[in-house]
Amino acid sequence: MPQELTWNDSEEIAIQLQEKYPEIDPLTVRFTDLHRYVTELPGFADDKTKSNESRLEAIQMAWHEEFKDASS
Repeated sequence: MPQELTWNDSEEIAIQLQEKYPEIDPLTVRFTDLHRYVTELPGFADDKTKSNESRLEAIQMAWHEEFKDASS
């Protein structure tokens, strides 16, 4: 069974986003799309309305780090 994810799991969410969308530069993703990507991940179990700009930014920056690592 997949690990249950919450908005606070930015590192694990970033890893899963990088695996699912390896061709997307996270810095080009709008927060509305990022919100959808996160809530559609298998195992995401948090309240969809609990996201905010700082949580989405933390996920985006963690994803960006994963993206850079994968690109080098």
